[in-house]
Amino acid sequence: MLIGVLALQGGFQRHLVMLERIGVRTIEVRYAHQLEKCDALVLPGGESTTMTHLLLTENLWEPIHEFVQAHPVFGTCAGAILLSQNAHDTRVKPFGVLDVEADRNAYGRQVESFITILNLAEIGCDAYEAVFIRAPQLKLASNRVQVLGSENGRAVLLRQNNVLAATFHPELTQDPAIHRYFVESMVRKSLTITNKAQANV
Repeated sequence: MLIGVLALQGGFQRHLVMLERIGVRTIEVRYAHQLEKCDALVLPGGESTTMTHLLLTENLWEPIHEFVQAHPVFGTCAGAILLSQNAHDTRVKPFGVLDVEADRNAYGRQVESFITILNLAEIGCDAYEAVFIRAPQLKLASNRVQVLGSENGRAVLLRQNNVLAATFHPELTQDPAIHRYFVESMVRKSLTITNKAQANV
């Protein structure tokens, strides 16, 4: 298993550390050809407008758009915005693989960042310390989206098929529960299905 982490901008380094802590091989993704090696991809937090600009100028937007159609992908904060259908900002070009409308910086400015405890029973964690920094709000646009965690009535951890999205920063905690869920319940399962299909050819 090899999981790529988009490394153009934002907090990609912490995701690499977290994945390596749970025994996963990783690669920093900066070029399209690197996606060919990856079984899954993480889109980190950062600045969604800057990320869009870099994705387009580095000719990465189209390759990643194609990749996330068929592979597990995990987006956090700005990464979650990039997975949405609509970010309501012409500077952001989302991939449209998660049926949500994104409201950038819905929780306020940097000084209004906070830490809270979430009940994430759906992934087997009933007390998860979540860090919210200029977090977006993701408004469900279809019933195909599964809400795995909420904060004050807002969906903050969501899944739709091969897509996982968090409005907070799981890479900034010491708890690998969400990364482990992504690896075990999504990436490993995807690899098992692919291997079985290849064996039957």
